[in-house]
Amino acid sequence: MPNLAATLKDEIRRLAKREITSATKSTKHAVAQFRRDIANLKRLVAVQQKEIAFLRVQERKRLSQPVSADEPVEGVRFSARSVRAQRQRLGLSADDFGKLLGVSQMTIYNWEQGKGRPKNDRLAAFVALRGVGRREAVKKLEMLKVQPRKARHK
Repeated sequence: MPNLAATLKDEIRRLAKREITSATKSTKHAVAQFRRDIANLKRLVAVQQKEIAFLRVQERKRLSQPVSADEPVEGVRFSARSVRAQRQRLGLSADDFGKLLGVSQMTIYNWEQGKGRPKNDRLAAFVALRGVGRREAVKKLEMLKVQPRKARHK
């Protein structure tokens, strides 16, 4: 009898293993497919992150130089009052306004007081900023990773 019992155990074990294998076969295939899909998605995300980083850099460069130096700025009128008026119209501090133009806050103050005049590249940026509204200016500052501050009224 011990041989019969051992033979029955072996046969039951073999049949059980066969049933388990057939039951889990589709799950194993699905898991393998999911892993391939996850790997493809990870590769796609990595490529998109590189592209986003590249586009951010390009946008920052574009925002810091809104008008190309090739465009003529001849005949453009500049006055100290216009700098102050434009800055107040946008509701920006001199520091934030300067960051939009790519200059320091002291430069903005000097322009407003008539102690200085922008060079051609900054004058072109200033002229380009004339057509910008408050919302767009704030968005540009956010793209430059600057929190806009409200201008103080005297």
